[in-house]
Amino acid sequence: MDEALLRSLTPGVLGILVRRGADFAAAEDAVQDALLEAVRVWPSGQPRDPKGWLVTVAWRRFLDAARSDTARRRREDLADEEPEPGPVSGTDDTLWLYFLCAHPSLTPSSAVALTLRAVGGLSTRQIARAYLVPEATMAQRISRAKRTVGGARFEKPGDVGTVLRVLYLVFNEGYSGDVDLAAEAIRLTRQLGAAVDHPEVAGLLALMLLHHARRPARTAPDGSLVPLAEQDRGRWDTGAIAEGVAILQAALARDRLGEFQAQAAVAALHADAPTAQETDWVQIVEWYDELARLTDSPVVRLNRAVAVGEADGPRAGLAALATVDPGLPRRTAAEAYLRERDGDPRTAARLYAEAAREASSLAERDHLTRQAARLNTRPGA
Repeated sequence: MDEALLRSLTPGVLGILVRRGADFAAAEDAVQDALLEAVRVWPSGQPRDPKGWLVTVAWRRFLDAARSDTARRRREDLADEEPEPGPVSGTDDTLWLYFLCAHPSLTPSSAVALTLRAVGGLSTRQIARAYLVPEATMAQRISRAKRTVGGARFEKPGDVGTVLRVLYLVFNEGYSGDVDLAAEAIRLTRQLGAAVDHPEVAGLLALMLLHHARRPARTAPDGSLVPLAEQDRGRWDTGAIAEGVAILQAALARDRLGEFQAQAAVAALHADAPTAQETDWVQIVEWYDELARLTDSPVVRLNRAVAVGEADGPRAGLAALATVDPGLPRRTAAEAYLRERDGDPRTAARLYAEAAREASSLAERDHLTRQAARLNTRPGA
């Protein structure tokens, strides 16, 4: 079973159902039913037109559900227009669907969650991890969002900012390796940039390219994580870095700074350094100051504290970290790193072990566990 193919076809199938008149919630349910049917049937023989097959099955599932609905009389008009199975349009509805999910009737957080579930194909657990909330909380949020848009019409799509947040979360989920959606997020952001003249779209595309350029060096052959400072910079994609920097410079020249441009500026400074020791941490702290003014995000404050520790020493970094919520994911790991640099390996080892227990992925947990073991096995530990 080609799961990547199913994932790539899902947005187009969903878009076709919505364009034919299905409300979003019912269409998403019908598409999920069709995907389950494909998982059951396709191993014995994949259809020549996989997308057409999915559209046909999903549309019939939608009509079956519609006929049993209290609005049966209105829905049955659609049944008279049921198309015959066959080739379907090659139009890419994915980006259009992102805008539909950014509907004015939804809060930004609900729009992002719904899009990740219905269009991005992520599980509720993956979305909850991206949002740093319990899975049950996210399940309720998605359920409420589907009810909200269940009867809504989509003549007025949402704003670009919400779509950008969706794309960034999809990219980050793909970049983590749990679901490989990074390339798809980059493709969609390019498409959005061609359709929308907005410096933050360019900022996000630059950020994605700069992060994606480092992807080959992020893991060792055994799958373990390689921290940025230890990565083989010769494995970075210099073409992607050059493109990302050029796009960022053009966006910054418009003097309409946004959070994605500022994040891309941090990534560009990392990419510009020939070695980790030559990183311009002072400028990175300045960009995090800009980000803090733009977003007031606890994650930004956490990253800024680490950067301060590099620019001004670990004591300064620990002082900055003291203002960050102790319950924030990865805060414990950041403190462990700064404690080690400050000459307190015993406390650092304890914190690395604690951070490993809190880690959201197996690779991260293994990396932090190795850091704790490294300190615990040092002479005199």
